[in-house]
Amino acid sequence: MLISDIIAAIEQEAPLSLQESYDNAGMQVGDKSALCTGVLLCVDVTPSVIDEAIERDCNLVVSHHPLIFRGLKHITGATPQELAIIKAITAGVAVYSAHTNLDSASRGVNYTLARRLGIAKPSPLECPDPANPGIGLGAVGDLELPLTPMKLIERVKLVCQSPITRCSALPCSMITRIALCGGSGASLINAAIAHKAQAFVTSDVKYHDFVDYSDRLLIIDIGHYESEMCTKHIFYHILSGKFPNFAVNYSETEKNPINYL
Repeated sequence: MLISDIIAAIEQEAPLSLQESYDNAGMQVGDKSALCTGVLLCVDVTPSVIDEAIERDCNLVVSHHPLIFRGLKHITGATPQELAIIKAITAGVAVYSAHTNLDSASRGVNYTLARRLGIAKPSPLECPDPANPGIGLGAVGDLELPLTPMKLIERVKLVCQSPITRCSALPCSMITRIALCGGSGASLINAAIAHKAQAFVTSDVKYHDFVDYSDRLLIIDIGHYESEMCTKHIFYHILSGKFPNFAVNYSETEKNPINYL
């Protein structure tokens, strides 16, 4: 099996055409025409992840966050990103990333989070193409069962394996309709309000967003890594379903770069 076969399976679910204009999803380094010996899944590509791929004989790393996102002026190994690139190229490890295209996919990050949190029929918060109503950023919908604000927070923490959350003031009423966006989703707060969501689950919310919107809906910030951990499971589901007898592995060395003390 070729690396290109793995990539084709992912892009069938999350076409590169869905990525945002600022993004750099797709092949990051390597030769996609090479035979694939194994796949290692992660959120972030780090030097330790590349070392793990080499040790486990996986010559393809599939990540959510692109290894190369902004322009590089040199590759000397001076930063973890540069070192990961050097290690990957030297060892013949290819790196492929599905980022905002996986966010917007009809069964991608936001759909998966929505179903896990109990939204019965999620739909995108922003749908750029009415002809494809299931494709777009964020998700919104009615909960299968109403929850108290505290019960919703507890569910979010459990589903996303988040030890803590940052929240605005808890409303007194039951929560029946929520919106969410994996990753940095504060730009979609107004869309959540327009869709009549009573709570919005995302990450990287700024202080003044809490100030400006806390009287409009409950804001729950679960942490960036926590909001996108499900990407590894999405990749695994796609690849194990398509290639049931092929080695697809979760990274065991990857960890959240943020520590809670």
